[in-house]
Amino acid sequence: MEAVNDRRPKWLQRLHEWRVEHISEKMFMIILALIVGFFAAVAAFVLHWIINQIVYLLTSSFDRTGANWLYLVYPVVGIYLTSLFVRYIVKDNISHGITRILYAISSNKSRLKSHNCWSSVIASAITIGFGGSVGAEAPIVLTGSAIGSNLGKLFHMDRKMLMTLVGCGAAGAIAGIFKAPIAGLVFTLEVLMIDMTMSALLPILVSCVTATCFIYIFSGDAALFTFHLDSMWSVQRIPACVLLGITCGLVSLYFIRMMGACEDVFARFKDKPYIRLAIGGTVLSLLIFLFPALYGEGYSSINLLLNGRTEADWNQILDNSLFAGQGTMLIPFIALVLLTKVVATSATNGGGGCGGTFAPSLFIGCFAGFLFSRLWNINQIGVYVPEKNFALLGMAGVMSGVMHAPLTGVFLIAELTGGYTMFMPLMIVSVCAYLTIIIFEPHSIYGSRLARQGKLLTHHTDHAVLTLMNLDSVVERDYLSVTPDMELGQIVHKISRSHSTVLPVLDAAGMLLGEIDIMKIRNVVFRIELYHHFTASQLMTEPKARLSDATPMAEVMRAFDRTGANWLPVFDVENRLMGYVSRQRIYTMYRKMVADMSED
Repeated sequence: MEAVNDRRPKWLQRLHEWRVEHISEKMFMIILALIVGFFAAVAAFVLHWIINQIVYLLTSSFDRTGANWLYLVYPVVGIYLTSLFVRYIVKDNISHGITRILYAISSNKSRLKSHNCWSSVIASAITIGFGGSVGAEAPIVLTGSAIGSNLGKLFHMDRKMLMTLVGCGAAGAIAGIFKAPIAGLVFTLEVLMIDMTMSALLPILVSCVTATCFIYIFSGDAALFTFHLDSMWSVQRIPACVLLGITCGLVSLYFIRMMGACEDVFARFKDKPYIRLAIGGTVLSLLIFLFPALYGEGYSSINLLLNGRTEADWNQILDNSLFAGQGTMLIPFIALVLLTKVVATSATNGGGGCGGTFAPSLFIGCFAGFLFSRLWNINQIGVYVPEKNFALLGMAGVMSGVMHAPLTGVFLIAELTGGYTMFMPLMIVSVCAYLTIIIFEPHSIYGSRLARQGKLLTHHTDHAVLTLMNLDSVVERDYLSVTPDMELGQIVHKISRSHSTVLPVLDAAGMLLGEIDIMKIRNVVFRIELYHHFTASQLMTEPKARLSDATPMAEVMRAFDRTGANWLPVFDVENRLMGYVSRQRIYTMYRKMVADMSED
């Protein structure tokens, strides 16, 4: 536990003192997890309530039998209002919510900013309510994690406990949004890479159960998606399930690659928000006008495919569009919606909106599963496959591929729909999708950005510890330097006061010219007659390796192993010497962190 900050309010100090005296840390973590779960459920309920109110207000009067021109206006207005809110009120980047959590865990001691407790809720509600083709899940997960992080900071919890509270917030958010406590727990394990030691498992379970209970109290028994199984699964459908899984893996690959390509386009206009708004708003509005199913999260379209029984039911997907009433266009329409959803999602976020990719992956998966089964049945490839069942399986498949989380895909879809009778095909499709995507993409859509920077936390203990270690915290800046013309006598005087075995040789501008290794000049150090015969420039050597302040710790460790050095210099972005890092100090910190992570 960190030392108490005396600048905190008096009542909080007294509460902390009372808590330390009367409540154990484990019990206090359970209490905090319960509080985090409650507030995560409140945030989830409030966000979806606001979204539904905005959608009803804007679209309730639309003509279902034809195109509606206001689809060209609403998304642009929503993105513009969101960008104004973020730029002038939040004044911080709140996009890529789950990636932001992963970064906080790996590189910021699990600390999230206080505004993340509310800013994402408002921004995503505006974006999605006005038609932004993104999901509310990532903003809510960020909100829940921020609540956990800031609650932990309030009570000065240590790094390990803060990480657990961040996991509690994320798990509670998923459990609250989908009424799926097991999926919330598994999501935290697979996506956020929180280790499931008993000290972390119980608080996260408490958060999940608490959030689920309260969301039932707030919104009743209705599930986010409804699904009624019409045809039991049989072993004759295994080939179709395997092929669907592979298809979902390839669709996931398209999702990740297309998302990256679109983000690169918008990144070119990073400092030109109005150009981004013009491009993103125009693309999104045109796509929603042509394919109204892309409006918002798209959950109503998912429910249509999951609950349709006749062609008339499924043809409702065409309502509000130019293709309304043209049943022959159903397959091309679904295929085009599947392909354009990721572009619409990228345009929403790239243009200045706020939302996640969780819901789009469910949406694309549902459409992919339905399209696969329809084409399978039309071509009479094998035994008949129920289209609504395969739409459900496609949701699990694409989610598993995009997030690299097959267990989350299985349990989320099973809990969402009460489809536990579909457990076997869910597992087949999810595993096949995951095995397909990892051939091409080793990291999830959330982790790929951090993996490129060497900042992605994983369940591999060695890699996780190195990721959590911060080079800046082990750099020793209190070093003694010498000038190139300094004589040996003066250098010996410096050596007597130095804490390290190397002395950097700096020029007048403070740039490193070389370094003097004390161990290498032992033969002349004690010969007083040579004190005026040698200068630093004659004794210095080139450092065995040079590190920058942004060098990942794994690479630092490799540099020490490769060179055999005991000290290595660290430079800032301007190539100026920051200080030296010691092999011994790094290994001492490494061993301590491994021991901390191994504690139950």
